[in-house]
Amino acid sequence: MNNSNKGGFVASRWLRLMPIVFVTYSLAYLDRANYSFGAAAGMAKDLQITSSMSSLLGALFFLGYFFFQVPGAHYAENKSAKKLVFGSLILWGLLAAATGIVHNVHFLIVIRFCLGVVESAVMPAMLVFLSHWFTKKERSRANTFLILGNPVTVLWMSIVSGYLVSSVGWRWMFIIEGLPPIIWAFFWWKLVNDKPSEANWLTSQEKKELESALHEEQKGLKPVKNYGEAFRSPLVIRLCLQYFFWSIGVYGFVMWLPSIIKAAPDMSMVATGWLSSVPYVLAVIGMLTASYFSDKTQNRKAFVWPFLLVGAVAFYASYLLGADHFWISFILLVIAGGAMYAPYGPFFAIMPEILPRNVSGGAMALINSMGALGSFAGSYLVGYLNNTTGGFGASYIFMAGSLLLSAILTMTVGKSRKSAESSPEGKLEVSTR
Repeated sequence: MNNSNKGGFVASRWLRLMPIVFVTYSLAYLDRANYSFGAAAGMAKDLQITSSMSSLLGALFFLGYFFFQVPGAHYAENKSAKKLVFGSLILWGLLAAATGIVHNVHFLIVIRFCLGVVESAVMPAMLVFLSHWFTKKERSRANTFLILGNPVTVLWMSIVSGYLVSSVGWRWMFIIEGLPPIIWAFFWWKLVNDKPSEANWLTSQEKKELESALHEEQKGLKPVKNYGEAFRSPLVIRLCLQYFFWSIGVYGFVMWLPSIIKAAPDMSMVATGWLSSVPYVLAVIGMLTASYFSDKTQNRKAFVWPFLLVGAVAFYASYLLGADHFWISFILLVIAGGAMYAPYGPFFAIMPEILPRNVSGGAMALINSMGALGSFAGSYLVGYLNNTTGGFGASYIFMAGSLLLSAILTMTVGKSRKSAESSPEGKLEVSTR
């Protein structure tokens, strides 16, 4: 394949698949993050939810999210990511819409937990899906376009949800925002294929070259028999702990930022929505920049821990300023939010580069499961600290400390083994430095 044809082939995969992947995962974040707006807009009063129960409800999603990560990755790798995501889209849309019609907190508890269970398989399934379509030199950027669904969705969702709860109330907000995943499920089914060999929009030569490149990457990896062996790896264990503490900061921030902003004097829900969207603009810029240079240098670790350290410092500085300096404190929260999101692409590129395909999906799922526990802890404990202390200072310290631990754990991750690629460049070091 000459260079011009090869360039067209690369572009065709990005233009065909990444918009689909982005929209699909965006919808997952829509239906998990809009709870924070319902909580800030009267849901607790209408359903007679106490402060401690509100914190638990915000966190229950992540407890459900913990359970089916590894089975979801196993099914996606050995059966079909396409089928798994299709079913999940429909189910989570129905559950999200059902949130708007409940009149009993006990049903809400069940819905939030089940929503987490349904969505739990999606992240590992999508990471497995991308590993079937993009090579090592593209993977950080591919992962970033997937996870961009998080900050971009929270950005526009913050604005739209602010208007919806002001105009039609929190119930209709949930119902309206639960419908898009159900509709999109059928577009997903029509537009994607699990593997290049199944795609009728690729030529036989393109299929052969892509699958050959992906197969060659596997040759440089040490065989790992099963999930048990992979999960006992010190690197996997360390990354599980790292992602646990990282997720405490991220989801403590995502779930409670609207409430933190709404507490400012004379702050309306519409203004809260606009201000809540600002950190995610910086997050998008950071994610795209970090993933580009991570792929360009083939270095992962150096594009993870510095951002987490910046996030920790920004949270701590915001704490030191206190509530009397709202706008400066808000700018620091914007910096913290952007810094926490920036490293996602490089981080999730690590596993497929150090573990073979038969276990890398499961390892990513295990790491994401620990992230779900961290998200549960962040959502619940940040809310608990806010309610018991009557302010946000304690939760800022908590999130800052969690991000600092995550940054330190990332620094301790050593250099991975060298893997050979059958390319003109010869051996290329896969570095997590």
